[in-house]
Amino acid sequence: MNMHPMKLVTIICESVLEERVVDLLRECGAHGHTAFDVRGSGRQGDRSADLIESGNVQIDVIAKSAVAQTLLERLRSDFFEAYAMIAYESDVRVMRPDKF
Repeated sequence: MNMHPMKLVTIICESVLEERVVDLLRECGAHGHTAFDVRGSGRQGDRSADLIESGNVQIDVIAKSAVAQTLLERLRSDFFEAYAMIAYESDVRVMRPDKF
């Protein structure tokens, strides 16, 4: 099986930021994403997925390394100081690299 290395960037943020983050993904060269409502707790307290306005969203995007790096840098500079957001990168291998 022929697998190709890529990066998975996972972003967990306030739901009200989803549209802005998706716009940023496109600006940085990402070709698509997956988003879903999530709940949990942390330094910012408990977050429920019941109300969209006060919930969190997880956005996953698979991209080439350079795109992932640019995206993470922009998330840090554009959002981290003002919003409850975390982002991290993982190594993944994909079968259809032309999709990313």
